[in-house]
Amino acid sequence: MSDSSEELKRPTTEDDLRGVHVLSGSGMYFPWLQKHVETVVTGGKKEKDFAQTTSACLSFIQEALLKHQWQQAAEYMHSYFQILEDSDSNKRQGAPEISLQHALYLLHHGMLEDANRNLSQAETWRYGEKSSSQEVLINLIQAYKGLLQYYTWSQKKMELSKLDKDDYVYNTASQNMLNHSWKTSVNLCALIQIPGVWDPFVKSYVEMLEFYGDRDGAREVLSNYAYDEKFPSNPNAHVYLYNFLKKEKAPREKLISVLKILYQIVPSHKLMLEFHRLLKKSEKEEHRKLGLEVLFGILDFAGCTKNITAWKYLAKYLRQTLMGNNVAWVQEEWSSRKNWWPGFHFSYFWAKSDWKEDEALACEKALVAGLLLGKGCRYFRYISKQDHQVLRKKIKWIKKSVKKHSIVNTRV
Repeated sequence: MSDSSEELKRPTTEDDLRGVHVLSGSGMYFPWLQKHVETVVTGGKKEKDFAQTTSACLSFIQEALLKHQWQQAAEYMHSYFQILEDSDSNKRQGAPEISLQHALYLLHHGMLEDANRNLSQAETWRYGEKSSSQEVLINLIQAYKGLLQYYTWSQKKMELSKLDKDDYVYNTASQNMLNHSWKTSVNLCALIQIPGVWDPFVKSYVEMLEFYGDRDGAREVLSNYAYDEKFPSNPNAHVYLYNFLKKEKAPREKLISVLKILYQIVPSHKLMLEFHRLLKKSEKEEHRKLGLEVLFGILDFAGCTKNITAWKYLAKYLRQTLMGNNVAWVQEEWSSRKNWWPGFHFSYFWAKSDWKEDEALACEKALVAGLLLGKGCRYFRYISKQDHQVLRKKIKWIKKSVKKHSIVNTRV
């Protein structure tokens, strides 16, 4: 062991522990998983001395990495593995975890070859029986190797696109790509079958399947990722499946079924406006009714209050719904919002502010406010009194629509 061995064995201080989670100058976050290493368990009991030694060593490794002191970091890594070699088999299970963290740091800084070597080293770390958690870790390490291989494959794909298909070099490059894709798929496929959130791995694997024409395989991967109950709820899984099916020109009913689940998870997702468009074109009454609910749902969120497209859609669809004698749909949505939407969206303050910032937005909101609250609504009154040369006809039309179709004093 190096001369710093005595320092490594000193008791860790609170400052040492706080230093384990650090932001680098480039903004990368290092979740070193200290608690996992500190609580290496033998027979259910913590090994305090071992934990303190490894904790200190990890802190020194991280500090050296952050300062780009590669040689010093390598020495500390050597010391760390030597500590593990001097301990029993249970204590050695943290080694692949540390190698993975180091590899991620190298990846972040574009040191791909070094990262690949580090991952290969971690992948081959074996001692005694592996726990189930260590097995998952090894799969994760292999998956990151797959991502590196995918990066190489992507570069070769780009190079291939620039070649003439009749050229001899094209066939060689194509075969080279195929070899890389096989290695990548083996590493990625194992990981994405384990319940978890594996977005970048799934996207990479699906892109390769699509490139080689295996659309059935790609669809199966995405469907399992979205619908398998063993996997955690993940909005992105449904987004990926929807985009794939949309590209395949799947039936509207299928697209609606995918976005319906996304709506239940994230009702303010940007795809909800597209969901509304699909629903209003449906022949099913339940879908058209849901189309109104979706628009109200989007505008329940503070981050969407200035979304002029959402207000345009709601103003238009609200008017169409009322003209189509479906007042009950509107009143059902409004009943749960009538106590808070007026202050949230339709106050005198917002009328002045919206008109000043975006007159078109103010007009769309004024129509919605009038249809829901009647011509006595402060927001509607303020906008309807504005004299604007370009929007004069628009405001006049809004007044007529509100007078004719407002749900105020309407009986079902």
